[in-house]
Amino acid sequence: MGRDSLDALAAEAAALVDGTRRKVLGLAGPPAAGKSTLARHLVAAVDARLGAGTAAYVPLDGFHLSDPQLVRIGRLDRKGAPDTFDAWGYAALLGRLVAEPDHDVYVPDYDRVLHAPVAARHVVPPAARLIVTEGNYLAADAPEWRAARNRIDLLWYVETPDAERETRLVDRQRAGGKGESAARDWVERSDRPNGEWVKPSQVHCDRSVVPPELPLESDK
Repeated sequence: MGRDSLDALAAEAAALVDGTRRKVLGLAGPPAAGKSTLARHLVAAVDARLGAGTAAYVPLDGFHLSDPQLVRIGRLDRKGAPDTFDAWGYAALLGRLVAEPDHDVYVPDYDRVLHAPVAARHVVPPAARLIVTEGNYLAADAPEWRAARNRIDLLWYVETPDAERETRLVDRQRAGGKGESAARDWVERSDRPNGEWVKPSQVHCDRSVVPPELPLESDK
């Protein structure tokens, strides 16, 4: 499986910026495929080509439901599954980002230390002409996810071997405070099924990319 180069991907992303309306590039794919790392590097690479502030990062993970909401709907043990996100809220945010380019728009994120969404961690300023957004379910075939997909101009599926992803997933859970056994149990019970759920959505993407080896940020 040959890796795509960051330069080539950045050139393709930068080509979306055409002087008309603000554009959205989406990165879909299973957990720990490297979506957030690639997204952040693409933002930096597009800024290097077109000027600082041209691109902005918007993660789906800010739309995780809070633990109290997950308890309410009986889904705390499957946190990260498709129905544990405010997908309609995410779609609405993408709509705002396209429709409201004349003022700052604040964007939530997910904190892996707090294990909770955090409001307004990111900001998209008026200068941003390209939104780079990423998340597991951007290509999912359900009404709420299709509403988000309709806001995305170009959608890539980020493809990484399962063994590599699972190693990252266990490491992520351990970094979040779980022991080895608990980390592997969570990956088997939650992350792995979520990844299998995502894979069929690849057909709804414009193309697949194999991310280059990049300094790790917070892989998704």
